[in-house]
Amino acid sequence: MLLLDAAFQVDANPLPTAAAVAQAAEAIGFAALWAPETAHNPFLPLTIAAEHTRRLTIGTAVAIAFPRSPMVTAQIAWDLAGFSGGRFVLGLGTQVKAHIERRFSSVWDSPVGRLRDYIGALRAIWQCWQTGSKLDYRGQYYQHTLMTPFFSPGPIDHPQIPIYIAGVNTGLAHLAGEICDGFHAHPLSSARYLREVLRPQITAGAVAAGRDPAACIIAGSALVITGHNATERARMRAFVRQQIAFYASTPTYRAVLECHGWGEVGEELSRLAAQQRWAEMTALIDETMMATFAVEADPADLPAALRERYEGLLDRVALYLPFVPGERDAFWRHLTVSLNGA
Repeated sequence: MLLLDAAFQVDANPLPTAAAVAQAAEAIGFAALWAPETAHNPFLPLTIAAEHTRRLTIGTAVAIAFPRSPMVTAQIAWDLAGFSGGRFVLGLGTQVKAHIERRFSSVWDSPVGRLRDYIGALRAIWQCWQTGSKLDYRGQYYQHTLMTPFFSPGPIDHPQIPIYIAGVNTGLAHLAGEICDGFHAHPLSSARYLREVLRPQITAGAVAAGRDPAACIIAGSALVITGHNATERARMRAFVRQQIAFYASTPTYRAVLECHGWGEVGEELSRLAAQQRWAEMTALIDETMMATFAVEADPADLPAALRERYEGLLDRVALYLPFVPGERDAFWRHLTVSLNGA
């Protein structure tokens, strides 16, 4: 089964409309509502969403881990899990070195090992709060050894908070299989990359840890091209081409291009991006690349196209298209009824 999720807009402050978006998302039948950490904090709109919904899963996709102490993240997640009645999913991401060091002024080293330690710290803190046991976490990067009753929030009804992590490369996929409840695949992940690289690594991680690979839910964000007329389709096609060019210019994501033999295209895109020659980048994204990274279909046929591309590869998918109540409501209802049975 392929569940359809929704996402807040990445280019607007979600707080003023968070209640309306969450209520509409639940009414239309989305399985979950995700908040990204781009220009705005992801936890604040989810607090509003938790208050104004009853069934909808809510989560971060993703919150950036390393700039926050595990104790800070643990506290936010604990409060949201309790407030939402267990509907909160903590999605974590590493971001990339330049942003961690230069935007957040934080530490970047051994991101896979550090994230493993971070998750271990979170779970140790939560266990302390739920059971009253002594907090004595001593990891390679994080140590938490003090918790007094005044600072402990105490137990909640749903203490098993799911942790998803996001990634592109094999190390984080393997880690997700080992210790996480889910994995957020990047929008640039093609079906081939999911099938030949990411899923095998998630499975290998799970097997190494003695876990069922199915215990790690795989979520993704699909680039789509659709529309009721040629103008709508052309506008969406141009947007998708820009997004592919932008993502493919990031050296960290080069492995996805190399999987398809497009490593040289990635190098050229990186060179143009470094020179801020944005307009020239989209010309490098040909029709084969568009078809590889984006699903194109008429609105009526989009559910079937999503299933054809992702069923068996993803467990849940959100379109790389913000859900805005009052815009495309009939389109969204058709998708949720088709995929979620809503």
